[in-house]
Amino acid sequence: MVIDCHAHVTAPQQLWAYRALLLANRGVDGPKKVEMTDEEIQRSLEYPEIGAKGHLELLKEQHIDLQLTSPRPFHLMHSERPEKLIHWFLEEEHNYISRLCKLYPETFRGIAALPQCAGEPISSALPELERAVKELGFVGCLINPDPYENTILGETPPMGDPYWYPLYEKMVELDIPGFIHATTSKSPRCGYSIHMINEESIAIISLLQSTVFEDFPTLKLIVPHGGGAIPYQIGRFEAESIKKHWNSRFSERLRRLYFDTVLYTKESIEFLIKTVGYDRCLFGTECPGVGAVVDQRLGRSLDDLVPVIHEINFLSKAEKNAILSENSRLLSLIHI
Repeated sequence: MVIDCHAHVTAPQQLWAYRALLLANRGVDGPKKVEMTDEEIQRSLEYPEIGAKGHLELLKEQHIDLQLTSPRPFHLMHSERPEKLIHWFLEEEHNYISRLCKLYPETFRGIAALPQCAGEPISSALPELERAVKELGFVGCLINPDPYENTILGETPPMGDPYWYPLYEKMVELDIPGFIHATTSKSPRCGYSIHMINEESIAIISLLQSTVFEDFPTLKLIVPHGGGAIPYQIGRFEAESIKKHWNSRFSERLRRLYFDTVLYTKESIEFLIKTVGYDRCLFGTECPGVGAVVDQRLGRSLDDLVPVIHEINFLSKAEKNAILSENSRLLSLIHI
């Protein structure tokens, strides 16, 4: 079985139109229920919105059996005002994902986002997280380290700061993992993709230089996109841990975290596995997303990563299977 831990939702246009409406009228008309039929949901999954083919067809071609799907991060509006826009839209998006999972129970599981509001305590996001897990059956959550979305409006404390502790307490209570995933970047100097990599890197350093994992020993955090820049730059932080006489090396602390394989090249994925260990890696593709483009040199889409895992010759069959499915099961992402 192949479990893809990292994907974002495909939906009928009515959902995105509701977001546009909220931004246009700033919520003066109140929240609305997005109406759509099962047939419209099915058609949206068949329509080639991002990749060359529809969502379901891509999953079938890439031999992905089960995919964990979450809200699209760049739609989450965490720096917008008033705050009610963030909550209203995400509640409807969560309701849609729940419906999608019920329509396709063998194909999708839900990952929640947090209705984070820049400048507000993280506790304001917890009621919707609890609803998503307890009422809708979601199995994890996205965490945005930068709700200000790379603007000059302010900065949120780094993820090793006690600011985040109410969230960590709730995650431990609910027994769910969190995916550290930035939303968007409003800076013309730093686009969306590089902002995600930057924020993931900052989050890792903050977490591993803090006492978060001593304070929450069962906390489960996954860093998407192969851990940002940190695995590649591990030597710099290893040196710091030696010079400053940390009680454990940086490379050892790095294994408190988990990482996905949304990297799109065999060489990058191999390097990640060698750096953090196969047991800390979860199979992910973000299909259909950034990698949904055919590389003519390879003769496949860049996000078609199942064959890439099978081609890594230093992994045993059991280790490949751990990456492709078992590590996700061990993190309680899959209850089957």
